[in-house]
Amino acid sequence: MNLSGESLLVILIVGIVAGWLAGQIVRGAGFGLIGDLVVGVIGAFVASLLFPRLGFHLGTGVVSEIISAAIGAIVLLLILRLVSGRGRLA
Repeated sequence: MNLSGESLLVILIVGIVAGWLAGQIVRGAGFGLIGDLVVGVIGAFVASLLFPRLGFHLGTGVVSEIISAAIGAIVLLLILRLVSGRGRLA
C-alpha cells in the first residue's frame, strides 16, 4: 500500500472521527478524549491495511472510510479493554 501525504491526512482525520465514535459506542472502554482519538487513528490504519486484504469493502467515500475505521477502532478498544484488565466485554 502506497501512502501519499493526502491519504495519510485523510486517515488521520477519519481516525479522529472514528475514535470519538468508537468511544461513544463502547461505553466504559474509552481512554478519555485524547486516548480515544489515538485509538481511532490506529484503528483507521488497521482498517485501511487489513480490510482490503480480507476482501471487506463498504464502498467509496469518506462515510464508508469513517465506518470501517470506526469498526477497526471498536475492535481495538475491545481488545485493549480485555488486555488492560478493565473487565468484561459487556
